[in-house]
Amino acid sequence: MSAARSERSGAGVPCITIVIATELRPDRLGYLAAAHASLDRQDVPWEALVAIDGADPARLPSALARDPRVRTLALPRHVGAACARNLALNEVRTELMNWMDDDDELPPGSLSVRLRALYETGVGWAAGYSEDLHPDGSTTLWRCSTPPGRHDAGDVWTYWKDPSDTIPLGPTTILARTELVRAAGGMGGLVQGEDYCAALGVTALAPGVLLPVPVYRYRKHAGQMTRQESYDELEARARIHAWNFGRCLREFSPRPREAVLAGDFGRAL
Repeated sequence: MSAARSERSGAGVPCITIVIATELRPDRLGYLAAAHASLDRQDVPWEALVAIDGADPARLPSALARDPRVRTLALPRHVGAACARNLALNEVRTELMNWMDDDDELPPGSLSVRLRALYETGVGWAAGYSEDLHPDGSTTLWRCSTPPGRHDAGDVWTYWKDPSDTIPLGPTTILARTELVRAAGGMGGLVQGEDYCAALGVTALAPGVLLPVPVYRYRKHAGQMTRQESYDELEARARIHAWNFGRCLREFSPRPREAVLAGDFGRAL
């Protein structure tokens, strides 16, 4: 990978930004520090952009505050995860990006294995499997319904047969061209399920590749959104919105089987 990095972006110069939105809640600061530590274990250069959602920036864990690879965007009031992420997207300055939650981790090699796949195939995005990270440190592999391999623009949606089914691809497992993410509208304007829209938008506009390896660790804990009492009240509606978004993108795309944005990906970097 070192030769590829040197050729594409210059040795030691990051071509990937990890975008993290956080409220800097006290119960999640330790998780955020662990997320940063997992980035530190990656074997390709990166930078992180932390969107601080209406909280006091002074609460940022010291390891992140003193890391020159970490930039912050302090929002003046609470706007919610989707809006915070979209506003941070404005500040991304690298060719590639990856969303990440403030309580999750990346396994070693997560960035490099997807970066290599992007460069070797010339597609617009590369994703992988996710692992549930349990409180005792153990992990359980989650295989999405989308099969491994190359997928044409719009095809990932076809593996989401019904809104009530499991989503077809882990949104935070996707490493994608930044301009592709922008073209897809970033995160959907939902209070939850916005990442479903993000995944369907990116995969509808360009071909990509799914690798049969875990590239993301989804932390299971009592404070996560999916365990909040109100979560189930909106989840069905959010899923229907995202499912319809993917269906319509696939239906109305003038080039549903071609690379809308990814054509010259290899030469663009």
